[in-house]
Amino acid sequence: MIAGNTGGPDMAQDMAQGMAQGMAHRRGIGREGALWLAFYAVILAAWIVLLAMTLASDVPSGLSGELGREIWLALCGGAQGAGFAALAAMWALMAAAMMLPTFAPALRTYLHLGATGATSAAGALLLVAGYLSVWGLAALVGATAQLRLQDLGMLAPDGSSLSLWLTAGLLALAGLYQLSALKAGCLARCRMPLTFFLERWSPGPGRALRMGAELGVICLGCCWALMALAFVGGTMNLLWMLAATVFMTLEKLPDIGRVLTRPAGAVLLGAAAFVALRAANLI
Repeated sequence: MIAGNTGGPDMAQDMAQGMAQGMAHRRGIGREGALWLAFYAVILAAWIVLLAMTLASDVPSGLSGELGREIWLALCGGAQGAGFAALAAMWALMAAAMMLPTFAPALRTYLHLGATGATSAAGALLLVAGYLSVWGLAALVGATAQLRLQDLGMLAPDGSSLSLWLTAGLLALAGLYQLSALKAGCLARCRMPLTFFLERWSPGPGRALRMGAELGVICLGCCWALMALAFVGGTMNLLWMLAATVFMTLEKLPDIGRVLTRPAGAVLLGAAAFVALRAANLI
């Protein structure tokens, strides 16, 4: 009885501590779940807006209404219908839709580090913000390139190439870059987010923002040449965007990606040669 009495408070204390830890764990799961919901909601919203813009461009104005057509022209109707700011916004939207899915493994790794108390919800948001800031700057470059190529008469208003030589050059550039050491180095970093965090980790929200930007630079190093192929398929071609998103996501997975990168480079170079022969009227 004495032993039972002395053990009772200890047992109750242990149970209380266990319940507190369980509640904290459930709160952590709830917070992480909310972060993932927000993450995928942004991706879904970007794709929905892109789809709406594409549908507005395809449906005759008498059916879609002038407002829908004017919105599409303002955002992605080319040099005649869009200013630089609107075109950059379209590129940023495309980058969010296509590149955020490839960032999921890095974000998952960061959140898993939260089991040690090393991360926070604010840190996760800043990590994503830092990543997107890099692609926001890349969107400015993409919009500038699109306007200049349109001024030269090499792009249609939908952003697709009107020049076989431009198409061949972009395909060759992407193919050669797939085989380059720089591409391999960037991919190696993308495929091992845990190693990245272990090497660059330091506490604080500011550091999370910086790490996100660093991951964005590495990701840009992986994918910029493939993103440039938007000028081949068309900057508002949803089928091209979906195919490129799937490929870039798979390419960053260690097991699958290693068997995709170099063969894809060979295919792109073959396609470049074929288009160049057509441009020279040899086939």
